[in-house]
Amino acid sequence: MAEDTAGGHPTPPEFALIQAEVERNLLGGDVKYTRGQATAVAGVPLERAQRLWVAMGFAVDSNPDTPMFTDADVEALRTITSLVDMGIIDPELEVPVTRALGQSFARLAEWQLGLLNSHILDRVKQSGGSDQADVLAVAAQATLVAEQMLPALEKLQSYVWRRHLASNAARFLDSAGDGSDSRTLVIGFADMVGYTSLTRRIDIDELTRLLEDFESTAMTVINQGRGWVIKNLGDEVMFAVEDPADAARIALALQDAALATVDLPALRVGLAMGPVLLRFGDVYGSVVNIAARLTSSARPGAVLVDATLATALEGDDDLQLRSLRSLRVRGFSRLKAYALRRSRDI
Repeated sequence: MAEDTAGGHPTPPEFALIQAEVERNLLGGDVKYTRGQATAVAGVPLERAQRLWVAMGFAVDSNPDTPMFTDADVEALRTITSLVDMGIIDPELEVPVTRALGQSFARLAEWQLGLLNSHILDRVKQSGGSDQADVLAVAAQATLVAEQMLPALEKLQSYVWRRHLASNAARFLDSAGDGSDSRTLVIGFADMVGYTSLTRRIDIDELTRLLEDFESTAMTVINQGRGWVIKNLGDEVMFAVEDPADAARIALALQDAALATVDLPALRVGLAMGPVLLRFGDVYGSVVNIAARLTSSARPGAVLVDATLATALEGDDDLQLRSLRSLRVRGFSRLKAYALRRSRDI
């Protein structure tokens, strides 16, 4: 099979048949509707449908006469718009909700298709040829894998999603009685010291292991400490906690875990407490910026907290707070900071 000069991968024409077979299986049927036909069958205005399609992260084909939609696409349009029509979602939130859903699943689909892609590449290399019979054989195998993979992943995704709904329901429902998206939380960041320079010295496999160690360690500590991860940002994790004491203990436990994990660099941790805006699983507000600035200002192995959180932690005999000079950081000319440690470590 022919290879390109860049990475030794098969050339696109040889993958066309494989891609078509896998795509057909994943889409759950044949592509048969143009965008006008799909919206007409769904009973959704074309302009509204295109806004939702783009919000989900898909490009609108420049040729309106090109069939690119399936029966599943039509049903999805009906489902999304029905949530608004039934009053479950405010009309103004239809596009933002769809966008959040699309962004979440786009990332999920990337790594899942990575599994399938690795399998296909291995099979193509093993076939050792580029004739039609070889390609058809690989296409058949790839389709079989997709058929086996899709139901299992759908079932697993549904289980994990429902479990997260159940575990988070009490926390969110208890605090959302006023219908506001604003809540008082402790926001934290933890990042690896020297990550940029480290990536210049290690290969891809080592980088993969490093990120896996960091993410798994951070998630375990944060979840066990009654916090939750907002997002991973490569060398940094952002998290939220409701209780100030829990947040302090999570930060210190993160430092302990980093020291105990072989080959994991030292961490910097920053915490800030105050009102934040919750929007589609992310958080926004000045508190987020303060926590980020404290993190970047912390020394390796240290935890810095802001004045509001320091006040909330007063009286906790297990913790010790040391007042530091005000920090001059971007966006804040005099940011008051406190170094957090355990009392027994003094």
